[in-house]
Amino acid sequence: MEFPALALLQFTGIAPGIEAGDAMVKHAPVAQIISGTVQPGNYIVLAVGEVAPVEEAFKVGCEMGARALRDCLFLPNVHPGVAAALSGDRLPASGDALGIIETELIPTAVRAADAGLKGADVTLVKLRLGDGLGGKGLALFTGLVSDVEAAVAISSAESGSHLLYQRVIAQLHDEMRANIEQSGRFGDHFNWRPA
Repeated sequence: MEFPALALLQFTGIAPGIEAGDAMVKHAPVAQIISGTVQPGNYIVLAVGEVAPVEEAFKVGCEMGARALRDCLFLPNVHPGVAAALSGDRLPASGDALGIIETELIPTAVRAADAGLKGADVTLVKLRLGDGLGGKGLALFTGLVSDVEAAVAISSAESGSHLLYQRVIAQLHDEMRANIEQSGRFGDHFNWRPA
């Protein structure tokens, strides 16, 4: 999935999220809209496409769901690494260091990942949003230690009060690297299935 802009809205209620998503696609010709529930009972709406329609959809969604809006993001000129991660790309954590950004809210994690990629010479290994994280966001960077430190500092500043944790781990052990490169869910190591 390639796109120049995205709008991402996180709602505290499912009904207001569905209503806002519907209004977004009715009012603006976005390339694609993806929505669904994430823990803990939040609803996410992602609209992608050209800048002007996505911005219009964003404004409509924010207005329609204002009372239930938990966090939102309009991001023109999305870094290609963010677009790839949202499409499900997972890259090896092969750099000298691993940078970790853990945020309270999902749009904040996307904003942080985009800022880190644009501000430092790093690769986005993984971007996880909500599912299996209790509604949190997680961005993992890799690269040279100094570049990862810069990306984490930039991402942390961009996250503001929604930053929960940030770390830079130099020379990640190969066994931890193998775990990081998996889905990230503990039960997947044992082929546990959701109840």
